[in-house]
Amino acid sequence: MSPCCNKVASNDEANLVNVVNEAYSKMSRESTDRAYAERVANAFGYTSEQLQSVPAEAHMGLSCGNPVATASIKEGETVLDLGSGGGIDVFLAAAKVGPTGQVIGLDNSDDMITRARRNAAAKGLKPPHVAFVKAALSGDLPIESNSVDCILSNCVINLLPPAGKLKLMQEVYRVLKPGGRVSLDDIIARKPFPDSLRSNMAAYVGCISGAILLQEYQALMEDVGFKDVLFTGSPSDLNVYGPIGCCGTECSATSACAPADIGDLNEWAQSYQIYARKSDGSAAANSVPESALKNWWDAYPAPASSPSNLECGEIADRIRNPELGEKDFVVIDVRKDDHAVMSAEVSNNRLKPSMTTYSSSMRNTRGQNR
Repeated sequence: MSPCCNKVASNDEANLVNVVNEAYSKMSRESTDRAYAERVANAFGYTSEQLQSVPAEAHMGLSCGNPVATASIKEGETVLDLGSGGGIDVFLAAAKVGPTGQVIGLDNSDDMITRARRNAAAKGLKPPHVAFVKAALSGDLPIESNSVDCILSNCVINLLPPAGKLKLMQEVYRVLKPGGRVSLDDIIARKPFPDSLRSNMAAYVGCISGAILLQEYQALMEDVGFKDVLFTGSPSDLNVYGPIGCCGTECSATSACAPADIGDLNEWAQSYQIYARKSDGSAAANSVPESALKNWWDAYPAPASSPSNLECGEIADRIRNPELGEKDFVVIDVRKDDHAVMSAEVSNNRLKPSMTTYSSSMRNTRGQNR
């Protein structure tokens, strides 16, 4: 049985995060119902031109708005998308920032990151221009302070537990440049939810049960430092999502995994566009880092290696003892602040210089990303 078929206490934050991650990871591995995805995208303001400009697998019917449409993104800007999913808003933003800008998508799901990177490759987009990085949105973001011009998010913040929502907003304020802005689309509760709805994980994963009241959202934004936050309610019909089911699983009306019987979704919640700016402050121009990502290598898949690394003594053992099994492996010594990257290849039990062109490539990469 899917874990989101169960009832989970709203204060069981670790379990909430795990259930949401598992549910959306499952969705990312499966084929998307294209008719459903198109219906949801159209309902929340995406144009046919926008949808045709991105890979079909990039929009999955998980949105509740179109944040790029109202973000006023300019060429050369750095944009961050929180909960980037299949990548639709990242790709739309990338077209606006152009080759001199950067767009980073963060998502907590390995499967979503894999899907988004696959979509990026299909469009010929790659780091540093477009980067997808795994990150827990309820923790410290892998982004430098004062480095981002615009932050987007689309129907994601409601999925975080209460402490996670606060932590994310604190991080949002930290990473924005002075004068930077947020353009968020999210689900907000129209009225207090009963415990039976708050604890229903099908409704939680469906972006309803985790929604907070408008005044709570306003307080959340103001508490971290945002002033004059603008909330604009959307007339979009939330019933476009259909019955709130069970994390993509098929359920019968009599099963323990039955859809949440909450009636008209519009009675309980509404989609909102949220816009705010960080104060200009007095930060010096040289305080803005060259790259928004703390670690540029996070934008790339982790190399497949077994073992992942070796100590010096283990390398010596493999050279002396070919019976250990590994016949070919590469030793790369990258020393901090030493551009003369050293590499060597152990092949057939002999140590020899290896891949001088690779060393040159590594020097160029280090120079561009320091």
